[in-house]
Amino acid sequence: MAQPEQARPEKDRQRGNEIADPDREVGELVGRLTGPGEIEPAERRRLLGRLAQALSAGAKKARANGAGRGRWLADVFLNIAPRIPIRDLHTLSEHHHGLTGEQLADDLIRTAQKATMTVGAIGGALAAAEFAAPPLLLSAPAQLVAETIVVAAIEVKLLAELHEVYGVRVEGTGTQRAIAFTAAWARQRGIDPLAPASVSLALGAATKTALRNRLMRTLGRHLTTFGPFLTGAVAGGALNRMATKKLGEAVREDLRGKLPPPPRRDELSP
Repeated sequence: MAQPEQARPEKDRQRGNEIADPDREVGELVGRLTGPGEIEPAERRRLLGRLAQALSAGAKKARANGAGRGRWLADVFLNIAPRIPIRDLHTLSEHHHGLTGEQLADDLIRTAQKATMTVGAIGGALAAAEFAAPPLLLSAPAQLVAETIVVAAIEVKLLAELHEVYGVRVEGTGTQRAIAFTAAWARQRGIDPLAPASVSLALGAATKTALRNRLMRTLGRHLTTFGPFLTGAVAGGALNRMATKKLGEAVREDLRGKLPPPPRRDELSP
């Protein structure tokens, strides 16, 4: 005879559903999806599916509390931003075959473009399948929100690591720096090293509004994935790739020439 749900051990209740704590799980999954190294397509798809499920649970709570989607999205992203893995200059150079300076910046942008293009293509392919099966469309919003969060995290990571490449050090705790980079992403600009107050002011009302608007624009871009057959995958991947390249070029243009040239490979501390 089966045990009642409440009488079953915790690990048994979680066995069929790996997401036991949606708030914690979102940060963990985004960290894995934005970490260094390649992720197999099947694994990336699985992680995106888990992230969509976790976000769906959080969205239900937000709706119950009367929060709008834009505000909820911004709150979710601010919560997970400190968990986005940002590498220092030495680690970046090691992970990119010893490159430094402009060559390293080029490689970072190419890598980020590939990552956001892949996320868009996977999301687009899933949306295309759902387009052909109307009953499954109910799951699409969570999928698009997951795609939006991951793409935003990849781009914040790119922006932060470009600051490392160009020697623009943002002071503060890990959380303060994460919020500052998130605020810069919302504006699609680099951080001015001569305006340290920008870090302490990063959580102002204007910045929160800018973040909410940027996330909603990114979500709107991902609505193009609702196309039949493979058109959604193509559109999702291409639009993400172009947007990431535009961000990377805007940020590096802001950072060039503001500080002394970045160190050569032989000058990096071990």
